[in-house]
Amino acid sequence: PQFGRKWFVLRVSYGRSIKAEQLLKELGITTYNPLHVVVKMVRGRRRRVQLPLLPGLLFVHAEPTFLDATIKEPAVRALLSYYYDHFQQTALGNNPPLTVSDSSMQSFIIATTHPDQDVRVVNPEQVHYKSGDIVRVIAGDFKGVEGRVARTAGQQRVIVQLQGLCLIATAYIPTGCLEIITPAAGKD
Repeated sequence: PQFGRKWFVLRVSYGRSIKAEQLLKELGITTYNPLHVVVKMVRGRRRRVQLPLLPGLLFVHAEPTFLDATIKEPAVRALLSYYYDHFQQTALGNNPPLTVSDSSMQSFIIATTHPDQDVRVVNPEQVHYKSGDIVRVIAGDFKGVEGRVARTAGQQRVIVQLQGLCLIATAYIPTGCLEIITPAAGKD
């Protein structure tokens, strides 16, 4: 049933992610909008509110030609546009829409669906890779996440990379909850 579908990254016009999500869901398109909990002052009181982890972006799982036609509709075009992959070019010399592999997206969804966890978007400079091993989390809230082990914010975490977009760091993960999938190059 997933044949031909890809995960696309779309730009959402400011403050309209919920409206865009509802519109796409009415058309039968699967969406994912990662949220995180932030403590904000609201009318003089501290409140926990959910905000987009990646403001202005929405992940959409759709068949490419169907999504192209959908985005050209005036009601959708006012809300959404493609986020382009600036690291690749098509035969015509322009940038294609950015897509995310199913496996990366699966790890990203698992990592970002635990609102009370210390999951964060990190810059490459904040990440200190321990070995370069590709690992899978085998226990706990992040079971199934695949990425590279790194030290960031003073803790061992697994880094999920969405190529051309961002790095997401899970909360702390003990070594006993990790299994190596692909050892780093040069290791025995």
